[in-house]
Amino acid sequence: MQDLLLGLSLGLGAGVTPGALLSLVITASLRGGFRAGARLACVPLMSDLPAVVLSLTVAEAMPALVLRVLSAAGGLYVIYLGVMTVREARTAQPPQPGAAAPSSAGEILRAVAVNLLNPHPWLFWIAVGAPAFVTAWHHAPGAAVAFAVGFYLVLCGSKVALAGAVGAGRHKLTPRGYRLILGTAGLLLAVAGAVLSFRGLSPQGL
Repeated sequence: MQDLLLGLSLGLGAGVTPGALLSLVITASLRGGFRAGARLACVPLMSDLPAVVLSLTVAEAMPALVLRVLSAAGGLYVIYLGVMTVREARTAQPPQPGAAAPSSAGEILRAVAVNLLNPHPWLFWIAVGAPAFVTAWHHAPGAAVAFAVGFYLVLCGSKVALAGAVGAGRHKLTPRGYRLILGTAGLLLAVAGAVLSFRGLSPQGL
C-alpha cells in the first residue's frame, strides 16, 4: 500500500507540475477542447519507455548501498521540485489560447518528441523511479507493479482531468484555481520526496 501511495503522490506531482508537456496539454485543450488535450496527456505512456527500461536495467545491477544513496538524493531532488512548484504557484497564470491547433497526429508527434528530449523524465527515472521500483520489487513484485501503475495512472489521469477542466471552461479557468492545483501538487511532491529520502537513509530502507 505504501508503494502504491508513493506512486500516486509522485504521479500527481509530476502530472500537474509546470513543464513542456503540461503546457502542450493545456494549450491543446484551450484550442481544441478536451479531446485534443486528453490525447497529449497520454503521451508519457508512449515516450517514457526508453527512460524506464534503461534506468531499471542500470538500477538492477547496482549494489544496495548505491540504490540507497540514489533514493536519498532523488528524494531531495523531488523535495526541491515540490518547493519550486509551490513558489511558482503563487504567481502562476493559466496559459492563454493561441493560434489554431495543428493536426492531431502532428500534435502527438510533437509531444512525443518534446517528452523524449525533456530531461525531467530521464532524471526522474534514474534518480527516483528506478530505485523506488527496484526496492519495491525486492520486497514484493506486486508492490513494484502497484508503484508503476499508480504513478502512470495519476500522471496521465491528472493531465486528462486538467484537459477536461480547461476544455470545458476554456477561458473560465481562474488563476486562483490554477494556483491551488499547482500548490497542492507541490506539497505532495515534497512529502513524497521526504519519504524517498527517509527510505534511502534508513538501514531498513532497501
